[in-house]
Amino acid sequence: MDLRFTEEEIAFRDEARRFFREDVPEAIRRKVLEGRHLAKDEIVRSQRILNARGWAAPHWPREWGGQGWTPVQTYLFQDEMQQAGVPAPLPFNVSMVGPVIAEFGSEAQKRRFLPRAANLDDWWCQGFSEPGAGSDLASLRTKAVLDGEHWVIDGQKTWTTLAQHADWIFCLCRTDPSVKKQEGISFILVDMRTPGITVRPIQTIDGGREVNEVFFDNVRVPRENLVGEVNRGWDYAKFLLGNERTGIARVGTSKARLRRIRELAGLELRGGRPLIEDRRFREKLAAVEIELKALEMTQLRVVADERGRARGKPNPASSILKLKGSQLQQATTELLLDVVGPHAMPLAAQDEGAGRNEPGIGPEYAAVAAPTYFNWRKISIYGGSNEIQRNIVAKAILGF
Repeated sequence: MDLRFTEEEIAFRDEARRFFREDVPEAIRRKVLEGRHLAKDEIVRSQRILNARGWAAPHWPREWGGQGWTPVQTYLFQDEMQQAGVPAPLPFNVSMVGPVIAEFGSEAQKRRFLPRAANLDDWWCQGFSEPGAGSDLASLRTKAVLDGEHWVIDGQKTWTTLAQHADWIFCLCRTDPSVKKQEGISFILVDMRTPGITVRPIQTIDGGREVNEVFFDNVRVPRENLVGEVNRGWDYAKFLLGNERTGIARVGTSKARLRRIRELAGLELRGGRPLIEDRRFREKLAAVEIELKALEMTQLRVVADERGRARGKPNPASSILKLKGSQLQQATTELLLDVVGPHAMPLAAQDEGAGRNEPGIGPEYAAVAAPTYFNWRKISIYGGSNEIQRNIVAKAILGF
């Protein structure tokens, strides 16, 4: 298996690296690399820069702005984007609802929604999880009843990420309660300005308000907002989740964080000496770096396998990428806590500008260490929990 890049692939990598560093504002990239939250307008600005280059949704069909890249180009693009600190295009738009509409939507839906999703003219959020229907998503109870030319939706969604910014929500709704639960679900697009929708924030363990509850009370949605066929939403959801798990290992993100940890460990003192000179800390850092290199090689093997075959079935090693990738992302946040030490104890306000009247304690970079650590506990759950990934590995690779 040849893991070397061709001259054309190296030229593409250099082009992407140059574009990210020269065209995406350094202030935005610095905030990402430092683990600080981006404002909505910064996310929009970054995605529109990518979209102007045709790089906001490169995996979409060509007729809707896709680039037709090879698996290697896609890997290089994601790796360089993560290492440079460029915000990834909003996944709800380009990796979730966009591919579903492109694959299953009507021509009118494609023309209406896809260009606006790529340019972030519309901000989408995901209406899947409900109280009592998270891991067992097929048990969802939000219902949609057809009334003339409208669907009438009633129910509740939860853990809806960034719904406070959203213009639209793509929802799984039960449209036939009389059949097997996976067979009675439909995929419906809902304007968040529709009367009857209420968004209520949920404060998370890191002090932020990233996720929300969304309530639907007699919400009337045009009939043409149904994607594909009625009662086929479960199939579309599985297609969507397959796109969501693409690149979830975030090797480039972990590379960038380890570089920052090394930088900060040279500034922090322990016993009058830089922490980076502490043998025990260096051993912990080296262990994570070795694991990350092994993960990167696994990712390259998956990419090489995709380059050399034309099968639609995903490589089962992708579950290893998700499993180990999430563990290593969490491990880097633990190392960052080791670096800043007790200065991580005070939790800074997550939203810049929210204001606080107490004086800062320790260096500014220490303020995000604990919130990032707590927030990133979620990475081993979303996109397919690590327990599920272990089952997939056992069945597909070990033959259990």
